[in-house]
Amino acid sequence: MRCKTCKKADLKETMTKQGVLVDYCPHCSGVWLDKGEIYFFTSHPAELKKEIQNGLARSKPSVRKNPRTNEPLTEISIFNNSLVIDYCVKTGGIWLDAGELKAITGIKNSGLSMTIDPVSASVAQKEEPQKKETSAPMPAFFLPNLTLVSGMTLFTLYAMLTAVLYLLMYLKVVGSETALIIGISVALFQFIFSPFIMDITLGWFYKVEWVDYSMLPEKLAAFITKTSKVEGINPPRMGIIPDGAPNAFTYGHTPNNARIVITQGILNLLDEDESEAVVAHEMGHIVHWDFLVMTIAYLVPLFLYYIYRVLIKVKSGKSGKGGGNVAMIAITSYLLYIISEYIVLFFSRVREFYADRFSGMSTKDPSHVASALVKIGYGLAGRAKDEKESRESNTESLRALGIFDSSSARSLAVTTYSPGSMGGKIDKELLKHSMKWDLWNPWAAFYELSSTHPLIARRLIALSRQSQTMGKEPFVVFNEPKPESYWDEFLTDLFMSWLPVISAAACAAGYFLNNHNIFYLKLAALAFGLGYLARTFFSYNTSFFAQMEVSTLLKKVKVSGIRPIPCEIKGTIVGRGVPGLIWSEDFVLQDKSGIIYLDYNQPLAIWNFFFGLLRTNKYIGKEVTIQGWYRRSPVPYVEIKEIRTGLETIGCYAYNAKIVFGVLMVLTGVLWMVKP
Repeated sequence: MRCKTCKKADLKETMTKQGVLVDYCPHCSGVWLDKGEIYFFTSHPAELKKEIQNGLARSKPSVRKNPRTNEPLTEISIFNNSLVIDYCVKTGGIWLDAGELKAITGIKNSGLSMTIDPVSASVAQKEEPQKKETSAPMPAFFLPNLTLVSGMTLFTLYAMLTAVLYLLMYLKVVGSETALIIGISVALFQFIFSPFIMDITLGWFYKVEWVDYSMLPEKLAAFITKTSKVEGINPPRMGIIPDGAPNAFTYGHTPNNARIVITQGILNLLDEDESEAVVAHEMGHIVHWDFLVMTIAYLVPLFLYYIYRVLIKVKSGKSGKGGGNVAMIAITSYLLYIISEYIVLFFSRVREFYADRFSGMSTKDPSHVASALVKIGYGLAGRAKDEKESRESNTESLRALGIFDSSSARSLAVTTYSPGSMGGKIDKELLKHSMKWDLWNPWAAFYELSSTHPLIARRLIALSRQSQTMGKEPFVVFNEPKPESYWDEFLTDLFMSWLPVISAAACAAGYFLNNHNIFYLKLAALAFGLGYLARTFFSYNTSFFAQMEVSTLLKKVKVSGIRPIPCEIKGTIVGRGVPGLIWSEDFVLQDKSGIIYLDYNQPLAIWNFFFGLLRTNKYIGKEVTIQGWYRRSPVPYVEIKEIRTGLETIGCYAYNAKIVFGVLMVLTGVLWMVKP
């Protein structure tokens, strides 16, 4: 965008001290704020909105124009004429010149604060015009030998398992025959039956349709046939899930009986080259035998956890030396289970890079899979499964075989394409908004540790380096300086996440330090309730829900799963949160700037289940207004507070339930303390 004030420079994406990207003019120091962005910079958003509305009532034409649409702006005065801004009535955008930007922080009781980060401003001023993405060379992306890393990983995992089995036999907890039979039985069950269980599950609950290649797009069918012939495997069986939210994954026993499943959203959302690249990624998993290798790898933590659970039950029935030996092995098994889980997750992330690389090589252009990842990858935020569910799943190894982590089922925030067609050209500047959170915010690395897939930004960088190695233009070059560490917000978020436990533990410590004085246990119950309420209020800001767009939300770097942005967005529901799943209660919403996952969450899981089964489908294709909290964990989603259509309003009451629970805990603590 060209600056409409000085007309001497293009606006540059520049970071503010508040962790928000704004459009900044390096020549005149003016700032353009898109719809809703002004509310990122105030602690009193409701008052600011009222000031703007009152200012519009006495507005006058401005000589300036909207740098994005070239439409005339309106000049309005706010805070008793202390600040004059140029406002776009049609888009809600705001222009602040250098003087207005400086005046913001001097207005008393306004709650406004905006400071351009000097490092980002300096970079914007030094940027050369018409700088090409290829101007910054990138080193080749190194990947270790796949066979070597696979062998070392499996050897390490099974060495851990063998050590536990040896202890079981040495201490005569089980016989050698029993241990061997258990191990072989679990392995055979996983390998033989999991694909058939998936076939049944996909047919019953996802309505998958197994199709002949003649029913696929001609170019895609030809690509699959050709690649299969080159790799010496049978063409995979193809299934399509009738859902508009894009997803893809593969499973099977061997490369010669593999299945690839895609949603209708893959064919609708992506262009031909991108759809081909997604399928090529899945074929990379097939060619590398990933479903077999990952099943073998996942077996180790599964078996170690099983040993731990069995020994805990055995321990409860034993005492003395025998019980001590059992407890020791149980603890050892659980610790090795945790270690093996992270080893397998790391192993999965490495193989994911290889599947991306295979896609880039087989399609002869890594930018196709990169652009597909942008469209279907950003917006996948994890919903934590309970421990029992994750351990007993028969398809756990399939998490690693999709285009993204399918257990992290908050799908899709496509916020990086130009307005218009969903298959249109991706806006690289908007893309970098998402990448900055991935590469700068400490929460991103924290979440990646527990993910089967690398962060999307890291995969894009790897693919861009592969493009350079192949003599092609990289998809995106991310060379922007990091303005600050963001560790202060991360540590604050972490503290607030654990506040109830920290508060209760601190009080409970007094029980042991003061001769088991029961008063401190009572105080611990009260402290837990107060901490729980404080965390809830921190995580559910209800003061004001500003109207925003998906692309606006993505400009906020200082956001996390517990630090939200209250917002209101309008758009069309285009699919279910878990594509095709008949009881998925969540949604995917599209507005003119992108699409994002919507989390429908009620206090009781059964409430979610019946809503998804009976009511979700009626909203597909409808225009809605969503009020809720924008979060990233690790990618964008909006937790729904209420859904409004032209006919009805539906509320989610998870926030209310948490308030009630916190109050009950406080009352319990108070009553316990006053009780004689």
